[in-house]
Amino acid sequence: MWFGSLRRRLHSGDADNENHELSGLTDLNEPLLKSHNFDDKHSEGHRSKEISDEERRRADLQWEFLFSNLIMQWTHSIANIVHGSGTSIVHLFRAHFNIQNGQNQKHVAPALSPLQKERLKKLQKRLQVPFDGSQPEHQDALWQLWSLAYPNRELPSLKSELWKDMGWQGTDPSTDFRGGGFITLENLIFFAKTYPESFQSLLNKKDGNRADWEYPFAVAGINISFMLVQMLNLRSGKPSSLAGIRFLQLLGEDETAFDNLFCVAFQMMDAQWLMKRASYLDFNDVLKSTRKQLKRELELEGVSRVEDLPAFNMLRSSEGSS
Repeated sequence: MWFGSLRRRLHSGDADNENHELSGLTDLNEPLLKSHNFDDKHSEGHRSKEISDEERRRADLQWEFLFSNLIMQWTHSIANIVHGSGTSIVHLFRAHFNIQNGQNQKHVAPALSPLQKERLKKLQKRLQVPFDGSQPEHQDALWQLWSLAYPNRELPSLKSELWKDMGWQGTDPSTDFRGGGFITLENLIFFAKTYPESFQSLLNKKDGNRADWEYPFAVAGINISFMLVQMLNLRSGKPSSLAGIRFLQLLGEDETAFDNLFCVAFQMMDAQWLMKRASYLDFNDVLKSTRKQLKRELELEGVSRVEDLPAFNMLRSSEGSS
């Protein structure tokens, strides 16, 4: 009975109450994290205690979470003031008002430039490609991800217990993709190649006090890709949410904006995970909190590149670069 919360669909509607256009994904009737029996590690009593303590832990951390987001928003606005923006204070209060009142209505997107149209079309084409474990290109991509994750280890066969080390939930990674598609594997490869230190830190759970029952890394990445597609309305022709419209601006500046945003979201999710002292059963709630925080950052004034997002500093810090 403890796994009931895991059977909620990821697109069942969070606190934002957004209208999601999920063409082609209506057959996904459960989250991408499966239910697992971990009786060899966790007794029934341990799980009961974990569930009973849930509300208390969330109450203890609620103020910390709200305060951290407020600091993040103020930091970004102060940076604008330092750079001489005469309207930064107005923008700050406007952004705060928008956040408090939950801007769930659709927005009219400005006309896209030819470059934006081209890049959006290319991205949406990527979204249409399902993962196919029988395709050599897809097999090679899996092995490429393994080599990036474990450069000193031999490649496993396509079906092997070793895949579980990376956070696939079975011996055959292809069974974990489902609604995620090939783009989710591309996102993970991009993360490993572009931000290798951050990738390795999250893969190996190097930072913070970790739960005994951690989220599976690879499948968490699939969930994050899936969440971004929903949040940005990328299957709806042209995004109409404010976050989606802002993303189109990012895409005009950077063809890899979606992949970069995936990396930011993954780092943000892990930070939320640690702050909430979460365990496996909390994953969907952590993902929803991540979505809300990322949406708020995308809606901040002055964000024209992924690097402008306050959360990008977490990636920058992990890579040890300026």
